[in-house]
Amino acid sequence: MKHNQAQIPVYDMAACIPGTNFIIKRTEGNSVPSYMAIPHRHTDYKISFLQEGEVTHYTDFEKYTIKAPALLMLAPDQVHQQTGNSYYKMMHISFNKEFLLTETQGVLACWECMFSQVVLPVLNSEQMQEISVYLELMYQEFKDNKPQKGLILKNLLNAFIICAGRLVNCKNDTTAAVPAVVVNMDYSQNRIVRQFKSLIDENFVNATQVTQYADMLYVTPGHLNDLIKTVTGKTAKQIIDERRILEAKRLLFWGEHSVKEIAGRLNFEDDAYFNRFFKKHTGNTPALFQRQIREKYN
Repeated sequence: MKHNQAQIPVYDMAACIPGTNFIIKRTEGNSVPSYMAIPHRHTDYKISFLQEGEVTHYTDFEKYTIKAPALLMLAPDQVHQQTGNSYYKMMHISFNKEFLLTETQGVLACWECMFSQVVLPVLNSEQMQEISVYLELMYQEFKDNKPQKGLILKNLLNAFIICAGRLVNCKNDTTAAVPAVVVNMDYSQNRIVRQFKSLIDENFVNATQVTQYADMLYVTPGHLNDLIKTVTGKTAKQIIDERRILEAKRLLFWGEHSVKEIAGRLNFEDDAYFNRFFKKHTGNTPALFQRQIREKYN
């Protein structure tokens, strides 16, 4: 697997079809499209349904050998690539946050949490049928130019997301209580959780303290921390630090940047502080992580 020598490519859905915020398409064959075979990011959410065959997928720092049927969940900014030369058949949907969130408010406060699972196996024929029906309905609606097309697609996608969320419950019965907490959250909690995560993605380089995000959300740091810990099991500061570490790992693995350059990009005071911060959270220095992760996947 080759590393990107320059900046990691970012694919923007709107650049493919100007003005759109939802796309659904099919891919099939024995070879991976060239744009999918190189490490890249998306500005939007992407869900791929592997209907037949097998693919190898690298998402951030993990290698997944995925066998049909299964859903592959990709959140914005995750670095990924698909490899392999065996037969596969897939359907892909891409959508931005604005296309869905207004439809999910009051239903799922943290629906994007299931994207952290990356791969959701489809365990039985009933699940397979349910997933397939929603995707086929979206595919036909997307192709046709009928009145209220956007509204219908939003509602179908909303239902599909909730349907996919059921696979998280089925994956491990011991985690079934977690989605129940998320679903039952009230609207104000729903909004705060979503906004906190969005604000971190937008500001993690310059805003590194819980108080800064609490100020942005007009809540107390204590209230924000209690709410985030109820939903994720982690403190708000842990979530902020994990986002900074994740970006550091992405730059170390996929790019050709020195430790000093990465420290500067992520707004650390100096590379020595970056080294201490990284080792505290990972157990390794940045240089050691870079060497080990590249040896693992090369």
